[in-house]
Amino acid sequence: MARITRLSLVNYRNFREVDIAPPAGVSVFHGGNAQGKTSLLEAAYTLAVGRSFRTERERQVLNFDAARDGGAAYITGTACVDGQSLTVVIGYQPTARESGASGGSDAASPGPATLPPVTKQIRINRQPATAAGLVGRIAASLFFRGRPGALQRFQAALRNRNGLLRRRRDGHVDPEELQYWDEQLVQSGAVVTFGRSEALARLSVFARRQHGELGEPEQDLALEYLPSVPPGESVEDIASAFQRELQRVSAREQATAITAVGPHRDNFATSVNGLDAASFASRGEARTIALALRLAEAEYLAEVRGDDPVILLDDVFSEMDDRRRERVLQKVARYRQTLVTTTDVGPVREALGNSAAYFSVADGAVTREASSA
Repeated sequence: MARITRLSLVNYRNFREVDIAPPAGVSVFHGGNAQGKTSLLEAAYTLAVGRSFRTERERQVLNFDAARDGGAAYITGTACVDGQSLTVVIGYQPTARESGASGGSDAASPGPATLPPVTKQIRINRQPATAAGLVGRIAASLFFRGRPGALQRFQAALRNRNGLLRRRRDGHVDPEELQYWDEQLVQSGAVVTFGRSEALARLSVFARRQHGELGEPEQDLALEYLPSVPPGESVEDIASAFQRELQRVSAREQATAITAVGPHRDNFATSVNGLDAASFASRGEARTIALALRLAEAEYLAEVRGDDPVILLDDVFSEMDDRRRERVLQKVARYRQTLVTTTDVGPVREALGNSAAYFSVADGAVTREASSA
């Protein structure tokens, strides 16, 4: 079983120096706004996947004083993975980043599987980047094991092809070179689309059950994959359809110099009892759907990998009624490790009691509270 056993921060966000040891089970980090609770989840996620979920500009994680003085920031984490202790260090210099791992594991995927957090800022909309992130993580865990590197090959083909399309407007493109990248785009893109289609079909089963347990039993959550290339029964079928779509949009691509079809344009839709959630879900319903999707993702990954991922919940309880909050807490308490942030610890403490560990976050410090008798 994998979990984070220690998390240390130096000059990270608003923390000068923090060292905590989250136990197995639920750890609750509570405090006022802008005290650094989300930064703790960000650090835990970064250790697992090597990048932040909050920013693409890594220098932003540097503590203001450290950045001003030319100092560095560090995240150090120790995880128990398959019974072995693994230490990961990620350092942020003002101009570069360094990282490393000890314990015999691959530093590119160092820690326990960790999903991006469910946050209080919930929107159920149709954004291709969001869809690709969710379905891509699922597909990578199963399908891409058999065809490693498919998504990376597609992304490389997309970058090169877009560059050629821009140059074509100036008349400086070898047609054979463009044809080569068309073929690379089609072949790798068809693999990605097929993998996502299979993954979402499997994820839908888990999401429907998770949503029923979180919400009302009569509310039926459905997921629909919306690929930009018509789906098919095989990778070969999708590749043929992809090639036809490229021919169809050729004139548009010549005008825009941007690849108009492919997995980067994929999407998915959610509906409850046949109604589009993006249009009709309330904020509370949208939050429940987001939670159901993330817990379904966790369930699926646990099935595939044989181990629970670390669950991150960032202030998701503020607009939940007591019954729904208790259901969520009961569910996440079943996982090997869950990290939760909240501004109002009372209802969480009432639901979990001494079964959880509580940490106070204030003024750049994180303090574990002694358990009450």
